[in-house]
Amino acid sequence: PLGDILARVNNDVGEVQRVAAESLLAWVGNILFLAGSIAAMIWLDARLAAVALAAVPPSVWAVSRTRAELTSRVKTVRESSAAIGSFLIETLQAVRLVVTSNAQAREVDEFRRRNAAFVDALMSMQLWSYLSGSAPGAVLALGNAAVFVYGGHRVVNGSLTLGTFVAFVAYQMRVLQPVQALMGLYANLATVRVSLARVHALLDTAPDVVERPSATVLRRVEGAIVFDRVTVDLGRGQILRSVSFSVAPGEQLALVGPSGSGKSTIADLMLRLLDPDEGTVTLDGHDLRDIALEDLRRHVVLVDQSPFVFHTTVAENIRYARPDATEEEVRDAARAAGLDGFVARLPDGYATVVGERGAAVSAGERQRIAIARALLVNPTVLVLDEPTAALDPATEQQVAEGYDRIMRGRTTILITHRITLAARADRVLTLHADGTLEVIGRPQPRPVRPSTPPDLRTGLHARGGDA
Repeated sequence: PLGDILARVNNDVGEVQRVAAESLLAWVGNILFLAGSIAAMIWLDARLAAVALAAVPPSVWAVSRTRAELTSRVKTVRESSAAIGSFLIETLQAVRLVVTSNAQAREVDEFRRRNAAFVDALMSMQLWSYLSGSAPGAVLALGNAAVFVYGGHRVVNGSLTLGTFVAFVAYQMRVLQPVQALMGLYANLATVRVSLARVHALLDTAPDVVERPSATVLRRVEGAIVFDRVTVDLGRGQILRSVSFSVAPGEQLALVGPSGSGKSTIADLMLRLLDPDEGTVTLDGHDLRDIALEDLRRHVVLVDQSPFVFHTTVAENIRYARPDATEEEVRDAARAAGLDGFVARLPDGYATVVGERGAAVSAGERQRIAIARALLVNPTVLVLDEPTAALDPATEQQVAEGYDRIMRGRTTILITHRITLAARADRVLTLHADGTLEVIGRPQPRPVRPSTPPDLRTGLHARGGDA
């Protein structure tokens, strides 16, 4: 969860930094001070020093025992804190759903429950943190008492001078401070050990896609795409099952099919956001796994069905994939995406800030910004995943005409449920719910009543089954 990642980056890394900053010099200084004091105690009286130091091993044992419990409590606190963070982030992102579902009281109760669990874990950690210092301190105090009893007895008997005994006690008191400090630092290792484990678990997480050391650099791409017996299983059954098809350079291919049939998975495969479990996907004869990721994602661009918009200006959002683009190029891309009319109505034009996650613009406008962003890159292959799902018919027509103009001679894979958009493709492939593929002819749109949602199946030819 996002909250857990943020907790590891902020809290756990901060804890490691704190302990490291406090401990590096403290370890050295305390050890040197302890060694000097012990040497002085042994020089003054070796037998009395043995009595004083006899309490150290039990103190170390007490620290090790309490540290094990403290480590467990620290881990629980870290996990409880991350759970609260994840809950708050998820609730804030879904605030509209929470309000419209009258779930405010329920979410407040859930937060109180999670917060109570965090407080309980925190109090337990504080208790064991106190015990990790007080238990060894109590053992050391018994050692001091033993020194007073044994040393006093020897002073009375005359085997030890009073001056030596006073000097010895002074050095023993000096020993107590660095010993307690070192034990406190040792206890701190319990917290930093948990934090380090959580940070390493995050850093050691293997990415789903890794670029090969000898990846091929593609300077120029024609746009020929081949899926050869591709199978993908995302843990809930095979999404794609031995899918094979090819797209010629400059061809426009439409992918249609029911939800969950794997259309968006094909888009992810094209960008190498994931790799197939079986089979290969090639671009101009090169296996995508052999191509440098930077080159692949420069030549193949995706317009997602739920595009992300940054909290910055319209121009900067469009320019994101090409920071060096000129103002004129940004305006041309916006015009091709049907965005220029909307921008003209904004108070600051292209300098208008769209808000966090594009909150100040509609879903359709966010989608057009993403389309303009993709067109600005001028890719060889454009993958469009429901690019007009949030657009009205007039804007969809304008955007489609922009595609026809800019993508002429470039490969386009169009994932859509809109028959009017699929009709512009050279070919149509249908993905079925079982992950298999069917090649069908070019769709011909037919008039539908405005009140009736268009059904893509009614305009497809050369079909024998459902879409």
